[in-house]
Amino acid sequence: MKICVCIKQVPDSNKVEVDPVTGTIRRDSADSKMNPYDLCALETAFRLREEKGGEVSVITMGPPKATEIIREAYSMGADRGYLLTDRRFAGADVLATSKTISQGIAAAGDFDLIICGKQTTDGDTAQVGAEVSEHMGLPCIAGVSEIIEAGDSYLVVRMDMGDSFELAKIRFPALICVDKDIYQPRLPSYVRKKATADREITTFTLDSFDDRDPKHYGLAASPTQVRRIFPPENNSERVMWDGDGDTLASRLADKLAELKFIGGERA
Repeated sequence: MKICVCIKQVPDSNKVEVDPVTGTIRRDSADSKMNPYDLCALETAFRLREEKGGEVSVITMGPPKATEIIREAYSMGADRGYLLTDRRFAGADVLATSKTISQGIAAAGDFDLIICGKQTTDGDTAQVGAEVSEHMGLPCIAGVSEIIEAGDSYLVVRMDMGDSFELAKIRFPALICVDKDIYQPRLPSYVRKKATADREITTFTLDSFDDRDPKHYGLAASPTQVRRIFPPENNSERVMWDGDGDTLASRLADKLAELKFIGGERA
């Protein structure tokens, strides 16, 4: 089974810089890590490989720094890695991002299964996986919380529908988006990290794709625009009150009402 896992490098904290012109995160300005949901997608791929054989590839879109998470994936057990990097990809919304990733996957080869995490912690749209499948003309199942059966040409999965669960069968080639609780991700191996330190990472630019029209990528191809983005403000102000229970309860209620956490008249 040939599996491709979509991974993404996301900020490691809320202390990030924002481009004042495009309204997008300057990804070289902050410490970063692999998107936590993608770790679960990777673990799903590894377990399927252990059961069915084959290989696991990872693909990511980002600046050259994003090779760090490909190296991390290698240290966890990934076989191949692909980086999609080009200034013409910058400023992409979910539609342009999914277009880029779909073209990158097609350039990387034929895969039986593409696995995405539910969402990313910097965007939280949970749309890219489904849009990649649409660009590639593949069947897609999102909200996968369990792999029930892995056949040679299909998967049977359990879908978390919020207030219910549903079993579904999907035939390869296909794409699934997995929830964060599907498996506990394994830790990177130091021994494997050393062994894969020189393993090749294939880099794709716009010129590597079948569709090389720059109008189909990046900010130029993004129908949605971010009007404003900013990190949350840090507020370390503390107030200490003394008094008996009734006095403190009354002051707390008054403060909550002042901050508009509660409303209405108090008896």
